[in-house]
Amino acid sequence: MIAPLRQYLLGIVSVLVVGTAKPASAQIGGRRAFSFLNVPAGAKLAALGGANVSSRDADGTMLFANPALLNQEMDGRLALSYVDYLADIGQTSAVYVFNTQQAGRFGVGLNYLSYGEFQQVDAAGNVIGEFSVNEYVASVADSYTSGNFTLGGTLKLAVSGIAGNHSVGVLADAGALFKHPDQDFTVGLAVRNLGYQVKPYTGSGREPMPLNVELGTSFKPEHLPFRFSLTAHHLQQLDIVYLDPTQSTQLDENGDPIVPEKSLGDKIARHFAVGGELLLSKNLHLRAGYNHLARRELRLANIGGGAGFSFGAMLRISQFQLDYTRAGYHASGAANYFSIARNIDSLFTKEK
Repeated sequence: MIAPLRQYLLGIVSVLVVGTAKPASAQIGGRRAFSFLNVPAGAKLAALGGANVSSRDADGTMLFANPALLNQEMDGRLALSYVDYLADIGQTSAVYVFNTQQAGRFGVGLNYLSYGEFQQVDAAGNVIGEFSVNEYVASVADSYTSGNFTLGGTLKLAVSGIAGNHSVGVLADAGALFKHPDQDFTVGLAVRNLGYQVKPYTGSGREPMPLNVELGTSFKPEHLPFRFSLTAHHLQQLDIVYLDPTQSTQLDENGDPIVPEKSLGDKIARHFAVGGELLLSKNLHLRAGYNHLARRELRLANIGGGAGFSFGAMLRISQFQLDYTRAGYHASGAANYFSIARNIDSLFTKEK
């Protein structure tokens, strides 16, 4: 029988699913509040293409991708992550996972993104000071496993601030995972960022949340040291293609740019991210990923650089798990992800 706390959590998620279901607009960028919630918070997720809901191991930062990925390998572990983006932009996250006898397995997370300091000027262009821009989200997730299936839900409080002007949102994630009883094969489903903007920015109206429906699978052949992942994201809408009219070199009879037509193949391809892990040993994994949406939208007109590609590694040393990923987002540079995890419950057990 499902515990009352778990019933309460899943009930809230169900209400949010029904209450926030709306027709989707043509593009996913620039029209949503708290879009940072779809940015990878950990090194592993970034290495597998930035979208994955099925890769199940001891990495607690995967909580941000799918609450159903919570499992016993994460119990008692604290995972810390830092992302060094371009310029002064940085992201920090922390996750702790613990198991209970009656209420399921919990994960508590905090994700903070800072865009750095900016100069504040008056109407005449005179510098009068500085201001900061930052966003963060606090998460509490609960999961319950029965046989080969795991169900999970996350409640989130998101805050975005610009120069003292704040916006607040309440959101939820719902996830499910199937794990094959004998093979290294999983299928995951996550409905993320359902919610409501409780407090919009002063002087602006409420905005929709960055809804993201993802379905994916991870599979390792029995005699090969390689795990392959394929994930489809933003399944709630087919058309997520944005064609920039300023990049068109052809003009119509009125002198306006001719925007290329969107093909069905391009619409479908932008929904997918692929990732792979080379399992050299229990203590050393090499990872790589590709995200077609990032590749198409973050490249320059004449050069793509490393946009959309990511590479990383996981190394276990003693009680510590170290993860590093370099993910390409622009031709001028890439983001560096650093994660470290350890079982901290064992420290307190030894002290006793």
